[in-house]
Amino acid sequence: MVKIALIGSTGSIGRQAIEVALARPDMFRIVALAANSSYKLFSRQLAQVRPDYAALANEEAAKKTEVPKNTRFCAGEEGALRAAEFGEADVVLVAASGFAGLKYSLAALRAGKTLALANKETLVCGGDIVMPLASRTGADIRPVDSEHSAIWQCLGFDLHAPFKRLIITASGGPFKNFTPEQLKGVTPAMALAHPTWNMGAKITVDSATMLNKGFEIIEAHHLFGAEYDKITALIHPQSIVHSMVELCDGAILAQLSHPTMKLPIQLALTAPRRTGMSGAGLDISKALTLEFSPVQKGTFPCFDLACSCARAGGILPCALNAAGEVAVHAFLAGGIKFTDIYTVIARVTEGFAAEKVISYEQLCNIDALARARAEEAIRSL
Repeated sequence: MVKIALIGSTGSIGRQAIEVALARPDMFRIVALAANSSYKLFSRQLAQVRPDYAALANEEAAKKTEVPKNTRFCAGEEGALRAAEFGEADVVLVAASGFAGLKYSLAALRAGKTLALANKETLVCGGDIVMPLASRTGADIRPVDSEHSAIWQCLGFDLHAPFKRLIITASGGPFKNFTPEQLKGVTPAMALAHPTWNMGAKITVDSATMLNKGFEIIEAHHLFGAEYDKITALIHPQSIVHSMVELCDGAILAQLSHPTMKLPIQLALTAPRRTGMSGAGLDISKALTLEFSPVQKGTFPCFDLACSCARAGGILPCALNAAGEVAVHAFLAGGIKFTDIYTVIARVTEGFAAEKVISYEQLCNIDALARARAEEAIRSL
């Protein structure tokens, strides 16, 4: 029986993680549950899961939460952080979105917990402190992102296995064939209509700009100890091959499956053991057309910018992420054009030097400063 602490239960990954756990009550039990402010959905989840411990970070929303009789409930950020350290949990699945997820990952690793990681910002912003912390405490990190899970599977569930090259696939989003003039007319509704994946709003827009793929390259750098010259991104519109690994003898291993997050979620809970999952099979006896093409420089400026920040390193990826969150929020609210997302992020990141990352507190300061500068950049457009 795998006992799970789930952080960020009301988001897309969190909801699917609950479905995975409830589908196999013989294998999984969610013992702790935490979310931010969606108290109505959280109340329904508590009734379903009945964890030993639960917390809602937003104190006003927490007052409206309906809590089962035998569940210990806490309000506020400190209460939510305790869920990431919950003593009974074997695995802490951090599915909280945004920069806020980093503090939960750090708390889980400090407690020596196995971390099932579905929060990009943990490694994009904090990789320089997260990976050394995991090494010091002996805590395992298991990737939940489909691309990194695919690489992890190809490497035999060993983050330290040798390889020649990592090949991360990208659908290219809905606008890969758009002209620059067409991109200016992209609306939020158009950007949220991803051709193959069903994801949250922020990550769906990041997929359309390919900023998300830049983030994934940064994650792979930290997670697998890969030099940036050994990480390649390819456009793969079908989203069947989730990533590949080239080995020293030239062989390439690939992981194929339908585009569902439930498979990497379950693997992060059970690895190296695999177990059955209904509806996840891929019938390769049917004709499959699998296309791959390089990411052309200049086609996705957010991707190019992310790669540049990645190579510069230090605090720049943190500033990149913060500016991206503000810019995408403004776009979804109708405040800026789709093409302005890049403009805002570029203006913010060019104002930061590649200062070395030394602490979580430092990253919090950089995150706040980059957000403020992004708001200024939006007002000036």
